[in-house]
Amino acid sequence: MRIIIAGAGDVGFHLAKLLSYESQDITLIDSDKESLSYADNHLDIRALKGDATSISVLEDARVSDSDLLIAVTSSETTNMTLCMLAKQLGSKRTIARISNTEFIENKETIRFKDRGIDELIAPEELAASEIQSLINQSAFNDTYEFEGGTLTMVGICLPNGALFVGKNVKDAAATFPEVHFMPIAIKRAGTQFTIIPRGDTVFQAEDQVYFITSKEGVEELYKMTGTVKKDIKNVMILGGSKVGQKTARDLCSRKFNVKLIEKDKQKATELSEQLPNALVINGDGRNVALLEEESLSAMDAFIAVTGNSETNIMSCLVAKSKEIKKTIALVENMDYFQLSHSIGIDTLINKKLLAANNIFRYIRKGEVVAMTRLNNLNAEILEFIVKPKSAVNGKFIKDIDFPRLATIGGVIRDGEGRIVLGGFKISQGDRVVVCCLPSAIPKIEKLFL
Repeated sequence: MRIIIAGAGDVGFHLAKLLSYESQDITLIDSDKESLSYADNHLDIRALKGDATSISVLEDARVSDSDLLIAVTSSETTNMTLCMLAKQLGSKRTIARISNTEFIENKETIRFKDRGIDELIAPEELAASEIQSLINQSAFNDTYEFEGGTLTMVGICLPNGALFVGKNVKDAAATFPEVHFMPIAIKRAGTQFTIIPRGDTVFQAEDQVYFITSKEGVEELYKMTGTVKKDIKNVMILGGSKVGQKTARDLCSRKFNVKLIEKDKQKATELSEQLPNALVINGDGRNVALLEEESLSAMDAFIAVTGNSETNIMSCLVAKSKEIKKTIALVENMDYFQLSHSIGIDTLINKKLLAANNIFRYIRKGEVVAMTRLNNLNAEILEFIVKPKSAVNGKFIKDIDFPRLATIGGVIRDGEGRIVLGGFKISQGDRVVVCCLPSAIPKIEKLFL
């Protein structure tokens, strides 16, 4: 695929990095020389300096031959204008990053596609949705739903008391034959390696393990990992950013008790008018005395979404010291991701990474209908629809030449999520959820596409 990315910031760089691993034909455009040269030196791409809305620059990037143009500059107006221009100049598909969530809420009315914008991505909206999912699955530190929750991916750090610590996958499966979940990826404590579990892989305490589970399996996972579903009702949000505002509004609509702390007095006043069901407090969230005064220890969840990553991390650590059940910090620096579990915060989220992952699934060719990239792991989860000509159609899983760096997590058939083993026969129309390392993706795609 010939892909043009406009904007060499974090989202653009991360996308270019993901795509360059797959030998896609990437052109990255930015007017900032420093950002561009960094990308050019670290990635196998073409870097083009200039204004992405310039027709001559777009022609230089061969926009007329492009399969996809992704506009992820810091300017919403630039992104939307650029997509419209690119479509007129011959680009097959366009994606624009936006910050105004009203556009997404009204996209059917405005009919953006007719104006040359095929997809809209709002990082703030994605971050707020991610926070909601994490609140719903309170014992888990990562979660992703397929087909409205018929299958769910959850991540959990295995405590010492988990029933299958010390057992290999095969023995664990034999011990608990009726379970409704499947391990798909493991990250060992203190390492950066991602393990795709096989039968002989042994579970260890402090492993960060990702499971695919059906609806029945969620409760089983709670029991078998020795974790408890935490009842969350009282939530404190630090920071009245767009993410904080949307999270507060969504949680209030679901009858959570929400306290929002905002440092800026004028902004706090505005927020109190916009969020009548939330208690908005004007104050500095870095002030531990203020947090304690506002009954921090009585909260079930603490969500830090200020514009400062360090403030968010430190305030979450304060909250964790008060034994708060769930802590979530918004961070801008991708490097911090590796630290989340080691420093004791339940979950770190990065809106740029969420945006890049969301855009990335549009890039996947063929019938990849959903895709997510696991936080702080070098692994992807893909959902395929089995076609009549798919190599896996009509085959038992045990008879498929599946790469060792990939595993089938589950199958959705007739709207029902199933955890499947080697004796399951894949059929046309099945939605198959696969976890794999990037190097295995080409082989996986050949099996399904």
